[in-house]
Amino acid sequence: MTKTHMDSQIKTDTPEQSIDELREVRLNKLQSAKDNGCDPFEIVRFDKTHLSSDILREQDKLMGNTVTVAGRIVSRRLMGKASFAHIMDGGGKIQVYLKADVLGDIKYEEWKKYDIGDIVGIKGEVFVTKMGETSVAAGELTLLSKSLLPLPEKWHGLKDNDMRYRQRYVDLIANPEVKTAFEIRSKIIKAVRTYLDKEGYTEVETPILSTIAGGAAAKPFVTHHNTLDLSMFLRIAPELYLKRLIVGGFEKVYELGKMFRNEGMSIKHNPEFTMMELYAAYCDYNDMMTLVENIFGAILKSLKLKKIVYQGTKINLKPPWERLTMIQAVRKHTGIDFDIIKDGSTAYEVVSKKGIEIDSKLTWGQTLFEVFDRMVEPKLIQPIFITDYPVELSPLAKRKASDPRLTERFEFFIYAREMGNAYSELNDPIDQRVRFEAQAAARSEDAQMTDDDFVTALEYGMPPTGGLGIGIDRLVMLLTDSASIRDVILFPTMKPLK
Repeated sequence: MTKTHMDSQIKTDTPEQSIDELREVRLNKLQSAKDNGCDPFEIVRFDKTHLSSDILREQDKLMGNTVTVAGRIVSRRLMGKASFAHIMDGGGKIQVYLKADVLGDIKYEEWKKYDIGDIVGIKGEVFVTKMGETSVAAGELTLLSKSLLPLPEKWHGLKDNDMRYRQRYVDLIANPEVKTAFEIRSKIIKAVRTYLDKEGYTEVETPILSTIAGGAAAKPFVTHHNTLDLSMFLRIAPELYLKRLIVGGFEKVYELGKMFRNEGMSIKHNPEFTMMELYAAYCDYNDMMTLVENIFGAILKSLKLKKIVYQGTKINLKPPWERLTMIQAVRKHTGIDFDIIKDGSTAYEVVSKKGIEIDSKLTWGQTLFEVFDRMVEPKLIQPIFITDYPVELSPLAKRKASDPRLTERFEFFIYAREMGNAYSELNDPIDQRVRFEAQAAARSEDAQMTDDDFVTALEYGMPPTGGLGIGIDRLVMLLTDSASIRDVILFPTMKPLK
């Protein structure tokens, strides 16, 4: 009976050994390879001809042909003078077959000393085993990189989420399915760019470092410019720069990049996040609602998705989406009618009688938003546009002509999460300065700073403009059915281990 030794991703080394001991064993193997004139770290390139997925897809065409593959050893079964192994590459996994009488006894003995996690290159013929598995029969074997640390044991894998996020490189090896979400993320971003480019938008880049944190109400990260001896801020939004470009003559612009807000962290929030923001001259927030629906349609078409299920809930993204003003949404879900409430003190009395505790000093608009935020937003599961936000919450949006307490602004929500924000942009420099000054007077740590140069830009004249921002991370969460924002960010912000 042939003696069989099974090495695999399930068990990589002797479990009683510590990580330091396992590393020492592997270091000794590396030194032995170097002593025999085979230092894998001296190899600078390796010519592959196929990915594993190519071979599996074209196996009939490639049968009997010689191919060259490279990847990480993730399982191994030694049987005396022959062995099977699986290597994982960018296309998936494929089985390889190695024999002593083909490789030679010396090379085969070296192979037996390899470890799970080592990266190898193999040249050989494609064939199908008696068990029906497409494989590569190794005629040549090259050690391309030595793994000095063992992979996680597969029976529990790398399941500790904290370590998964800290060591994404191990997460991707131990849980190959994780890569799918990031491949989809790349396709989503590409689909957004492709659609906007076809619609005549110009992609631009604006500063990440600025002397003023503007464009949104958020607490910024602060840094220091040594040469200029200036305090500076990582951008919280590109809005004010993009609208300067509209003033300058660009009619459709967008930017897709990183934003930074020094705020809380949760399954929905990461302080460093990706956003797409765009502006179109001669448009308003109604045009932006149509644009949102079209962007989602383009993404779904690109991903070939017809149905969306998020965390067990079916999401219907087919347009048109529901549209409610904030006043209508509050009335629908709480029975409170802010249309007939005239001021903050009356709003406080009405809301308090409903058992909702709020600050008695809030204005009418602030109270409306508080009730919406706490009592309505958690109920917004299917796609919906909530329009006409209070002016106190919207310092960069144009007032509604029919009710100056409100603005032509909307946010859209899916699964009780704000996914994007849009305005009919304020282009009145006099009103803009008044609103900036009002925010400065009621200064809070997340209030917008007054940007005098932006007001100056408006004084040169900005056409009626529609603006839109969409959070890419939450969008990817939705379309990959990911419960946490950290599952769709390759390297999420983490507190260092002590």
